[in-house]
Amino acid sequence: MKERVILHCDINHCYAQIEEMMVPELRHVPMAVGGKSEMRHGIILAKNDPAKKYRIQTGESVHEAYQKCQDLVIIPPHYEEYLYYTEKVKDIYREYSEWVESFGLDEAWIDVSDCLSLFGSGLNIARTIQKRVWEEIGLSISVGISFNKIFAKLGSDMIKPMGLVEISRDNFKEKAWQLPVGDLLYVGRATLKKLEIFGIHTIGDLARFDVEILKRHLGKMGEIIYWFANGYDQSEVARIDACQEVKSIGNGITTPKDIKNLRDAQSVFYVLCESVASRAKEKGMAGRCVSIQLRNTDLKSFSRQKTLVRATNLSDELMEIVTELIKNNYDFSIPLRSVSVSLSHLCFESEKVQFSLFEDEMSRQKRYCLEKTIDQIRLRYGFGSVKRCSMLLDEELSDFDPKGSHIIFPVGYF
Repeated sequence: MKERVILHCDINHCYAQIEEMMVPELRHVPMAVGGKSEMRHGIILAKNDPAKKYRIQTGESVHEAYQKCQDLVIIPPHYEEYLYYTEKVKDIYREYSEWVESFGLDEAWIDVSDCLSLFGSGLNIARTIQKRVWEEIGLSISVGISFNKIFAKLGSDMIKPMGLVEISRDNFKEKAWQLPVGDLLYVGRATLKKLEIFGIHTIGDLARFDVEILKRHLGKMGEIIYWFANGYDQSEVARIDACQEVKSIGNGITTPKDIKNLRDAQSVFYVLCESVASRAKEKGMAGRCVSIQLRNTDLKSFSRQKTLVRATNLSDELMEIVTELIKNNYDFSIPLRSVSVSLSHLCFESEKVQFSLFEDEMSRQKRYCLEKTIDQIRLRYGFGSVKRCSMLLDEELSDFDPKGSHIIFPVGYF
């Protein structure tokens, strides 16, 4: 069987680098892309190299970043520009293969296995792509080359900026196994803590560990990351025109002030539920599982979910489940800092449903038509043109448009 050659390309500190490209003077000052400091959903999304010297961290609040560097320049995100330039970069990738799979805006896998006779080795193709992106667009990328997607991504993360690392079947134990296990895709903080209990600190430790013990303590994910560490990943790179299945629809926000009680939470969740319901209806979909995630001011997070008998895309039905989940699982002894809601176990609206003897179907259809009408009004006149009265109780918490400002995050690997 022919060995695969897969590249993983990562635009270095993407948002910040695009801002620097548009305004070159920003390259010489500590700069980060983030929200307004007075709004707590203002977090650091990306930072440039001068800001890294002050240990500015992606994901921390703008307030925390200012404490590290008072001269930090905060640039608001310009998502349309990021979408435009990252697509131009991926247009270059697509000249070398029809197998290009995006992983968020700034990352992509490219399977060049069938292109080697045209363009040379994987390493040569990586060098050419890296050079073209820099000269034609003005952005630096790091590239990993390997025989599977996991090690290709690992390679692109090893050297920043403009890194070029090849992890082959012959050298992966030397190059990959010495790295911290947290560098492996899908080994997050919670999984890392569990692995450390077993003395697993490097990728090599994980690869040599008993997979049955991992399965007992980590479930399916334990086996998956074991396979990742040993280079057994055989997942394919998706084609350019592959339609990605929508698995969930969700929105979340870090609020401008603490959520101290149920009423505060409802003010925020009503807005989020309306956004999720509207986005579901636009796709012609409904879902049977409603999930919430809560993060308190101690930065501790947890999630709860409920599976429904009947799929829904009505905001009031979503809100009813959200309120139930909050009442049953949170007492607000510690205020909340950020919240989110998502709808999963999706199906198409056109699929047949079992009507309930205990529901007024005519009333339900009227509510559906009303929400569709409201969505059309908001589309034409803005999200704030129609509001529930409950949203007016605390406009500081509810005055945001999660649908209009929805941020694009990397899709799941699986």
